[in-house]
Amino acid sequence: MQPSPDRKVGPLFIIVLGATTAFLPLSLHIFFPALPAVKAYFMTTEAVVNLTISVPLFVMAFASLFYGALSDRYGRRPVLLSSIGVFVAGSICAAAADNIWLLIAGRVLQAAGGGGGLGLARAIARDVFGADRLVKVISYLTMAYALGPMISTPIGGALVDFAGWRAVLVGAAGFGVILGLLCWRVMFETHTSRAAAGVRFSPMGDYRRLFSNLKFSAYVMQSGFSTSVFITMAAASSFLMIDYLGRPAREFGLFFICFPAGFLTGSLISNRLAGRVRPEVMVLAGSVVMVSGALTQAGFLFAGIVTPLTIFLPGYFAIIAQGISLPNAQSGAIIVAGPLAGTGAGIGVFIQLFAAAVFAQIYGFMADGTPFPMAAIVSFSAVCGLIVGAIPYLIARRET
Repeated sequence: MQPSPDRKVGPLFIIVLGATTAFLPLSLHIFFPALPAVKAYFMTTEAVVNLTISVPLFVMAFASLFYGALSDRYGRRPVLLSSIGVFVAGSICAAAADNIWLLIAGRVLQAAGGGGGLGLARAIARDVFGADRLVKVISYLTMAYALGPMISTPIGGALVDFAGWRAVLVGAAGFGVILGLLCWRVMFETHTSRAAAGVRFSPMGDYRRLFSNLKFSAYVMQSGFSTSVFITMAAASSFLMIDYLGRPAREFGLFFICFPAGFLTGSLISNRLAGRVRPEVMVLAGSVVMVSGALTQAGFLFAGIVTPLTIFLPGYFAIIAQGISLPNAQSGAIIVAGPLAGTGAGIGVFIQLFAAAVFAQIYGFMADGTPFPMAAIVSFSAVCGLIVGAIPYLIARRET
């Protein structure tokens, strides 16, 4: 499947596609440094404040399903522009909230829009570059995905310290406006064949068809567990750094760079090996490294050695593993999906975010001011990722 021949894919198109990929992680990670400030401002509990992360994750997850299916039927461009408009509206509402529940409602609306970017960017990449180049292209997109939190979290920490937590949401709205204008000017429609062919719009049937494929299911589940490791570490580390260790938000923002830097490193490794090492091998290798990093971090924390280095350095290696496995799991799932690339990409994002939301909320319920809940949840999620990450490899071995 290729775009119309009168359209050329230039550097600006790739940059905007990368910015669209960074859209979702920016909306999540820019808010992490604000969590303790929001808790103090509204005089509420850590579990309630954690709803500003977990509930939007659930909403993003379900929204991504609809965006993927709608884009298969109505086209990528109009669905993408609509999602950005909803994101901007939600950011403004959240910034104006005068109680914690209105803030959560604004974050829900923000999330309903943010859920469109990641899956649609993957589907557009599949349309334009085809299956043969998809792993390499998605590796580039995951680099942009990593740059989102690398840039947004330190900025978020600085905004919280110098302008308050509302400035974080205003900044997110500004980014959404700029991205929407760029997409309006640069993005062209890349997918028209399904609507033109008169294929009936049947998302539930498409979901059943895709989930009946064990390899597809394993790929998307591995993406979900590896993302859960990242999101749980991200949410918990802000409280550990700021509340438990008494460090300022801007220092947390600087240490947090270790996580997206690890993701970027892993993505570079994945990009270098694309086409030379099969996706199922990369997924399994990443899963093994992630378990090693997560258990190392847990060992330090359970031993009572709680410092920024024991939190973020093992986390760096665990997230390198995510950068290795995630592009290959994503591209493997989309390739298996075939003509249902948009729906498959939407399911992939859904599983990523739904699993991350579940584990983040479990952390919120278990949080007791100590590092032990994070260590337990991260380790369990990493082990689950290894179990499902081995399935595509075993299937490929059986088929050869």
